[in-house]
Amino acid sequence: MSATIAVRHNAEASRFEAEIEGQLARCDYRLRDGVMLLIHTEVPPPLEGRGIGAALVRAALEHAAATGLKVRPLCSFVSAYLARHPQYRPLVA
Repeated sequence: MSATIAVRHNAEASRFEAEIEGQLARCDYRLRDGVMLLIHTEVPPPLEGRGIGAALVRAALEHAAATGLKVRPLCSFVSAYLARHPQYRPLVA
């Protein structure tokens, strides 16, 4: 389903977000010294299990790669995603 999930980078709020069925899912980050600290991923319970969290994290990692940032997963969901997707491990600070 993630191919149909429209993820938006909301730089002002320091997050990647997707509004689905009137609810906001998000992956929050903070930037520190060229490192994107991925601090929290939240998908409303009615939307869980649809690949939304994965789409948010993938967008954050792709943004980091495209802009030369490293990432530090401080969120357990992001850590689990990285464990399942080794192609992103070179981004880890």
